[in-house]
Parts: sequence; structure tokens; C-alpha cells
Amino acid sequence: MPAKQGDTVKVHYTGKFDSGEVFDSSQGREPVQFTIGKGEVIPGFEQAVIGMEVEDEKTIHIPAAQAYGERIEDLVQDIPRDTFAKDMELKTGQGLQIKTKDGKAMLVVIKAISDDKVTLDGNHPLAGKDLNFDIKLVEIVQAA
Repeated sequence: MPAKQGDTVKVHYTGKFDSGEVFDSSQGREPVQFTIGKGEVIPGFEQAVIGMEVEDEKTIHIPAAQAYGERIEDLVQDIPRDTFAKDMELKTGQGLQIKTKDGKAMLVVIKAISDDKVTLDGNHPLAGKDLNFDIKLVEIVQAA
């Protein structure tokens, strides 16, 4: 019975960039469980699982638009260094949660630090990147 919209499934995966570099894998861990159609994984990954049967394996290429989206340069901003507490240790690559002007929480990464400014990037680290996945459907936990 193939996986379809509304099914809860478990998959193993390995994610790679076009260069072949692995950026994430479920190998050595529990398989990832999600419900098809609920938006719990990136759209291209979810679509790839539809039609697979238990024990099926496939390799897929997901363009950035169907993965984490294109980079949005407006989400990279320089913030005055004195906005942060003087004793706050800041490091390049560090993740922070900030509040937007409308009060919503947003995750950002520190891209650069100077004496007078901190450059924050609100893009997902994989935004703008085409991704490749090796996927194996392990189980259909609950059929729709």
C-alpha cells in the first residue's frame, strides 16, 4: 500500500548538497516520523514520499524553492553592538532568538561582529540551496 496524503510515516534519510557533502542524516538514530500533508517537513521531501511503499528507497533532488526557499537578503541586517548587553558573549555562527517589531520570535544567526555592529541573518541556514535526499520508507504508522 503506497503512502498517501494524511498518512503518518517513518523514514530514514540522508541529506546531501550537490557537491555530495552530507548535511544531515537519520542513520544511527530513530527514523523521522511525520504526517503527509501537515507541513512538518519541507514540501519537496513530503511530495517525494507520496507513492512510496514500505521498504522502498529513492534518491531525490529538491530545488531551493521546494526546500527552505530562496535566501532573502532583507533578512540580513546590521544591528548596533550596543543593542546587546555589554557582558553578553557573542560569537560568529551563534544562534539567537530575537523579537521582531510586531513582537514575534525569530531565530537568527550571527554572521559577523565588529566593534560597532553585529550582522544577523534570519534566513534558514539551508535557504537558497538545492538539496538531495536518499529516502527509505520504513513504516506507515497510521494510514489516513
